[in-house]
Amino acid sequence: MKIIKKTLYVILSMAVLLLLFIMVVMVMNHRQTAYLDMETPPRFEQQRVLIRNVNLVPMTRDTVLPNKTVLIEKGRISKIEDTLFMEGVAEIDAENKFLVPGLIDMHVHVWDRYELGLYLANGVTAVRNLWGMPLHLRIKNELADGEIIGPMFFTSGPKLTGMQDQGEDKVQVSDPYEAKSLVKEYKDRGYNFIKTYAGMPDDIFEAVREQAMLSEIDMVVHPSFERDYQKNFIEQVATLEHAEDIVQQALDYQLDSIKLEAVAREMAISKVSFSPTLTGFYKIYEMLADEAILETEAVHYINPFFKSVDSEAQVSRWQNEKNNNADVVDRIRKQHEFHLYCIKKLHEAGVNIVCSTDAGIGITAPGYSIHQELDLYKKAGMNNFEVLKTATINPSLTHDEFADMGSIEIDKRANFILCDKNPLEDLSTLKEPVLVMVRGNMIKADQLKIFESKARDRNNMIPTALYMLENLWVEK
Repeated sequence: MKIIKKTLYVILSMAVLLLLFIMVVMVMNHRQTAYLDMETPPRFEQQRVLIRNVNLVPMTRDTVLPNKTVLIEKGRISKIEDTLFMEGVAEIDAENKFLVPGLIDMHVHVWDRYELGLYLANGVTAVRNLWGMPLHLRIKNELADGEIIGPMFFTSGPKLTGMQDQGEDKVQVSDPYEAKSLVKEYKDRGYNFIKTYAGMPDDIFEAVREQAMLSEIDMVVHPSFERDYQKNFIEQVATLEHAEDIVQQALDYQLDSIKLEAVAREMAISKVSFSPTLTGFYKIYEMLADEAILETEAVHYINPFFKSVDSEAQVSRWQNEKNNNADVVDRIRKQHEFHLYCIKKLHEAGVNIVCSTDAGIGITAPGYSIHQELDLYKKAGMNNFEVLKTATINPSLTHDEFADMGSIEIDKRANFILCDKNPLEDLSTLKEPVLVMVRGNMIKADQLKIFESKARDRNNMIPTALYMLENLWVEK
């Protein structure tokens, strides 16, 4: 009996010590991102700001409106005038710089609060997180309540897939009844969207779609290999992800330009928006071409846990593949070039293309990757206005939650960036914003630099691992 009591005492003591260790780690991790805390009071909803001498890039049409005055009230644009005089309002002299809607990245994977600052530093004022975990619901609530500063944050629930599609990062759904229950649960818990994944069978997909319509929640679809590609061109699917799946599914791994024309026409007719994530795929080519890719500057801003378990593993995998099969380099390069052609044809057909990067996995760095993505759209044949639309006004057509963003108009959210140059002439100016405003809250360039420096080579591997364990406990 004494042995049993002693054993129970040891187990209980270890459990208490472990709990205390976890609490200390998480408190310290939260303190390390205290630079994101909002000053209260006042909160952003109460601020009034007058921006004078500014050139507007409204994104409602391909033009610049010179020398305007913009009034921001309660986090929204309330007036746009040639001249406007008010007392008791904070003023900014823009000195004839260019006011542009904040950038929106429609496909990211966020792993910690540090990344919120990285997105802002790169002019990204809204993100759509597409691998939902309990961590993301907390971040979403902290941002919505004005406790911390960051881009507007929207998240799907966990990735739903079929029973044969194994992996700890996914939720395997056994039958249509379970699928409907999960859709209702994720909506009730506060997730914005339902994400379906690559191994979902037809019957379960249709159950998800039926319940999503009843629950009034949009679907974001990573195309399933168990479902014909064109069957995704349906109501309730807000966006279809990944250019590579056009090749790997719709075109059956063939770079078939004739069949692509039909796919583009059908997608345009369906009004489903397309989320290309060209950068995520192009990073495979970079991993093949550069053996020192893990030493490049952007990789220093990737979450250390995922750098260890994902980035390094992917680089090793593709380097080994090249050693075993040298032809893989040319194959990946040709497929990437065909992805550019896909974007050209989808754009010509009238498909609504929304900027997306797959940031947060592999070697695709948060924030920085959006500028590479925009550059790839330019290489695909879009002009600067068309490129910028993908990250501003085009996302406003996908979800109700995005309808009040993406352009500079009366009553739209005050989410924008101030640039030295006109991005309709030089897109690179978006990389170095003079200031960023999100929901009317202003962050100047010096603060944005602090956000960057805090996130470089950060040491939060253990907290991230704990978040992942929490996710497995809650979702599995």
